[in-house]
Amino acid sequence: QVQLVESGGGSVQAGGSLRLSCAVSGNLFGINVASWYRQTPGRQRDFLAMITPGGNTKYDDSVKGRFTISRDNAKSTLYLQMNNLKLEDAGIYYCKMGVTFWGQGTQVTVSP
Repeated sequence: QVQLVESGGGSVQAGGSLRLSCAVSGNLFGINVASWYRQTPGRQRDFLAMITPGGNTKYDDSVKGRFTISRDNAKSTLYLQMNNLKLEDAGIYYCKMGVTFWGQGTQVTVSP
């Protein structure tokens, strides 16, 4: 059974940094695209970044240049390094494996 567990969320001032992690159990990590999404009240989950098993990446324009997605296939862990955080980056961050599997989310709060 595949399980995804996010960690690393918290409160930070605008301009600060956080690093999110997503630990994946099961045997699918090394062969699946992995992604990060963000959800804010009243909105569906918005795509932020994705990374292929080989390390190719794609970012939404809103985070390009500030966020970096990476993966450690040996540790079955996905990361999201978030720098220069803005107020609008606040929300619940979810990792996704393939097209089916989601984590439970981790809260990010950004204060002025």
